Amino acid sequence: MRLLEYQGKELFAKAGIPVPRGRVASSVEEAVQIMRENPAPSVVKAQVLVGGRGKAGGIKFCTTADDVREPARAILGMTIKGEVAKRILIEQRMDIERELYLSITVDRASKRPIIIASAMGGMDIEEVAATDPAAIAKYCINPAGGYWPFIGRRVAREARIPAEITNQFVSILGKLYALFFDVGAMLLEINPLAITKDGKLVASDAKVDIDDNGLIRHPELDAWRTDLPDHALEQRARQTNLNYAYLSGKGNESIGVIGNGAGLVMGTMDAVRVAGGEATDFCDIGGGAKADVVRNAVDIVTSDPRVKALFINIFGGITRGDEVARGLIAALDGGKWKKDRLVVRLTGTNEKEGRAVLAAAGIAAVETMNDGAARAVAIAKM
Repeated sequence: MRLLEYQGKELFAKAGIPVPRGRVASSVEEAVQIMRENPAPSVVKAQVLVGGRGKAGGIKFCTTADDVREPARAILGMTIKGEVAKRILIEQRMDIERELYLSITVDRASKRPIIIASAMGGMDIEEVAATDPAAIAKYCINPAGGYWPFIGRRVAREARIPAEITNQFVSILGKLYALFFDVGAMLLEINPLAITKDGKLVASDAKVDIDDNGLIRHPELDAWRTDLPDHALEQRARQTNLNYAYLSGKGNESIGVIGNGAGLVMGTMDAVRVAGGEATDFCDIGGGAKADVVRNAVDIVTSDPRVKALFINIFGGITRGDEVARGLIAALDGGKWKKDRLVVRLTGTNEKEGRAVLAAAGIAAVETMNDGAARAVAIAKM
């Protein structure tokens, strides 16, 4: 679950990380009331999950209740990279001397949390990474040992953080690391981590991605889902407890993907890309999926008009192949999806029985994942 900026800053503030004073509005009237109660130089920010909002006009300035009307009216309802801004964050304007970068994410190679920091933060951090990689410091932390201040000082030195704010940097990094584990985050990013003209470090922005599996420890965070701009198909999938993610690709060879197990689904998506196609979704029906689950998955994935072929990749461990086959047939029965646009790989428990069920319905199964991906891409091209 990815959080909006104001939500991420709320988590930061609770963790003791300094953030600007601000409030959220969903209408022009609310924005006016906020400025009426706190008249001061302020920033009006679109609350969207995509980047580049500043260049798109999603960040404006105001000082009084009168001059907040125009920016609020301009930003609310604005579409930025396909996402509509339904809320704005109005927060105090800071006198920024310099912008830093700080984040913690998961390094899949080392299977550890990795700290990434730079003294060159701001909108062009990606360009810095490409043109001056030495300006970015990275440090993988052993979770068994955890974070210690000496780690923060080392990162600060390698990232060229100014000496006069090193102690603040070390403290904020420690709190960020503690928050990372507390909420089960996949990414915590502060860009920019601002140095104000009076020498204070403040999180001027917040990007937070939380592993959905960790929400069991913080069920209160699940309430924020209603504020997040999910795709309509994702909302529909959540109502049926289906693990589905809409992908925004627009390739000509668009393939719907369904599998049982996150690793298998990701491998299937990779196979589709290697074959020259592009997956429209991530859809994991999980272990032991019954026919009704498979039917819901097919219905949701094929509701995406971009899908030109559907590749279902099932490895039967807990999931029985004959159950999957019956679910497929039930999903296709009476529907608009044509069997000649379907590719199935069915192996494992009861695979022979499952293939027999499919064969009786006129659906052939492939032997390998790569064969299935290639066939799906060929169908999409047709």
